[in-house]
Formats: sequence, structure tokens, C-alpha cells
Amino acid sequence: MPEIKRSHVGKRLSEVAVHQGTIYLAGQVPEDITQDMAGQTRQVLASIDALLAEHGSDKSRILSCQIFLSDMSQAAAMNEVWDAWVMPGQTPPRATVGATLAQREKLIEVVIVAAV
Repeated sequence: MPEIKRSHVGKRLSEVAVHQGTIYLAGQVPEDITQDMAGQTRQVLASIDALLAEHGSDKSRILSCQIFLSDMSQAAAMNEVWDAWVMPGQTPPRATVGATLAQREKLIEVVIVAAV
């Protein structure tokens, strides 16, 4: 049976699971909730970069992305940061939805699946 590797394991969840060459990231949220949508988006994307690099991958290897926004009227601010971050020609399939997030001050949460 193929091994499942987990990292950054906590009481409630693991930040990362790797199985058969696929990396699954838990929803990434900002640490500094005093920032606006652009600032929070930059934080989340930096976290994704770091976790993917730690597991031998990068943003060019993203297979799927789900973005949850607490306020869809701020999608343009998020997209501006996203467009500057994502690699041209390597844009992954993506869904962006409005959602009530677990903590009101957090404006964005991003879930990623990537290849190693």
C-alpha cells in the first residue's frame, strides 16, 4: 500500500499530505489579519510557495486551486496579487467562491493540490 506522508501535523489537521507524487495543502490563511485583501493574499501565496518548496515542488506544478473569499467584492484585489504571482502559461484550474470563513478578520483561504 502506498505511503502517505504528513507534515506540520497538529491536533486538528496536517498542513500537508503527500501521496503518490501529489501534494495536498490544507487551507492556507493569513497570519496578519490587520492587512487588507492584497496583503492577506500575498501572505497566503508566500505560505503556499514555502510549503511547496519544502516538499520539492513549486507553483508551476499546481494541479488545482480553490480560493475562498469572505467578500466577493474584493475579488479584484485578490486577482491583482494572484495575477502577479502565478506563472504565465502555468495557470492552474481554479475555483473562487464567497464563503463565511472561520475567523471574520481572515479575508481569504486557499486550498492547493500540486504535483511533486
